[in-house]
Amino acid sequence: MTEYGRGEGSDPWHEDPLRGDGGWGGQQAHAADQHAYGGQQQHYPQQTQQQHYGGWNDGGQSGYGQQQHYPQQHPHHPQQPQQHPQQHQPQQYHPQPQQHPGQGQQPYDTGGWGTGAHPQVHYGDPSDPYGRQQAAGYGGGQQDYYGTQDAYPPPEPPTRRTAEPEPADWDPGPDQGEHAFFAGADDTDDEDADTDGAGDDDIESGRGDRRGKKPKKRRGGPACLVLTLMFVSAVGGVGYFGYQFYQDRFGPAPDYAGGGNGAQVTVVIPKGAGGWIIGQKLKSAGVVQSVEAFVSAQNSNPDGRSIQDGVYTLQRQMSASSAVDLMLSPKSRSNLIIAEGSRNVAIYALIDKRLGVADGTTADVAKKQYKELGLPQWALDQPKVKDPLEGFLYPSSYAASKGQKPQTVLKEMVARATENYTRLGLEKKAAGLGLDSPWQVLTVASLAQAEGTSHDDFRKMAEVVYNRLKPQNPETYGALEFDSTYNYIKNQSKIDLSIAELRRYNSPYNTYFAKGLPPGPIDNPGEDALKGALNPTKEGWYYFISLDGKTSKFTKRLKDHEKLVEQFNASRDKG
Repeated sequence: MTEYGRGEGSDPWHEDPLRGDGGWGGQQAHAADQHAYGGQQQHYPQQTQQQHYGGWNDGGQSGYGQQQHYPQQHPHHPQQPQQHPQQHQPQQYHPQPQQHPGQGQQPYDTGGWGTGAHPQVHYGDPSDPYGRQQAAGYGGGQQDYYGTQDAYPPPEPPTRRTAEPEPADWDPGPDQGEHAFFAGADDTDDEDADTDGAGDDDIESGRGDRRGKKPKKRRGGPACLVLTLMFVSAVGGVGYFGYQFYQDRFGPAPDYAGGGNGAQVTVVIPKGAGGWIIGQKLKSAGVVQSVEAFVSAQNSNPDGRSIQDGVYTLQRQMSASSAVDLMLSPKSRSNLIIAEGSRNVAIYALIDKRLGVADGTTADVAKKQYKELGLPQWALDQPKVKDPLEGFLYPSSYAASKGQKPQTVLKEMVARATENYTRLGLEKKAAGLGLDSPWQVLTVASLAQAEGTSHDDFRKMAEVVYNRLKPQNPETYGALEFDSTYNYIKNQSKIDLSIAELRRYNSPYNTYFAKGLPPGPIDNPGEDALKGALNPTKEGWYYFISLDGKTSKFTKRLKDHEKLVEQFNASRDKG
């Protein structure tokens, strides 16, 4: 069933709710043998009485002699009854008024209609299709619902229908519902427009099929350009980060090529640094391009793990492999090297020169700040000590360069000495050696370091010290009589010393003048000397002499020692 028809089949246009039953265009009458509503019963809900219509006087058509029940206009089933509201309003026909059931049955005039067409019946406003408003009569004041711009077009027979024109490409503008993103309107305007237009949409929903849908607004060029740029940016960002992720996980590490650009740079590698820390230091200095490249090159080199701490002179923008090769070469090393048996006076001078500070600066710091440099408790407050730091500037390689402070270098040396002394067990083993403190163990090791000529001599030299320290020993009766102690206090290194001169110099460090150990170490012993002091031989050695400056000969009796002295003097006379 169509929107306006009330019958079945191919003739749904016999009645128009606004035009009446006037046929096509209001000019064609029904055939004599055809009922006006297709012979179907029209039902009004709530009505129980029948409406009887008179016959047709002019057209020869049969009247409304059958029960007339008006069906509901339904888009799916033509025979569904139309349900009207509970309260029915009267419909007036001209010339006789019609009353709905419930108010009594009103007969109609059966006189003929002279026009040959059915009179128009008013069914109410199109926006109120169910007759909720009072219907107007057929008078001269009847409103023409087809005279407005938005009215329904009059129905036409199928042979006169034409296809609806395609909607033109028109721009409704921002005030006609265009989205704020393309029209430049704000969200508030859109929301207000949507709210205000909700009722209109409901009203127009019934005639949307006849009028057609409003064409959508085409998006302008700037908006499309913005969307394109956003899409390209998103794709580019995903691609970039994806590439970086792949490079980080699976790609080769960034690396320079060649042996550097010629610009030298000094890099300090701390003690105990592994490949990753070394790589970070080199990258920060501009030597290598990435830490990963250096670690890979170090692992690929068989000797890569032997890179030690210290100061290295390298070049900027070196390939990782060339940086590893140069660090393994002695040419790159520029560390401060402290030799075994060095005295503090000499070490202070080396530090001043390496740091580029004035002479005596480091010695002055050591004298005034020695308690703040990390000495262990057992090394503090020793009486009559010439230099509290003597013995604690541990022989090793240190990364000292210009720009550093003397305190920094001294702290590192003291820390390394304390670490090694703890590891070797000086404090634990002192009592077992007949000594009062680890300070005395360190002093014995410094004497063995000063008098020994090779690493093989240190254990025997330590035994000589322990044997002479015994007060009742039959050879020296508690006197050490080491030339090295006299040279230390005099800050010299002489071998031609007379006994008379040695015995006259009054100093607690002069073991020819005072019995027992000196007040403290006379140098900085190395690990071998320390081990010799902790584990001396037990063969009864009291005397020693070096004939060639390379090895020492040890004896147990004075007369045997005097013979070796004569040989030494004879060799010097010949030379």
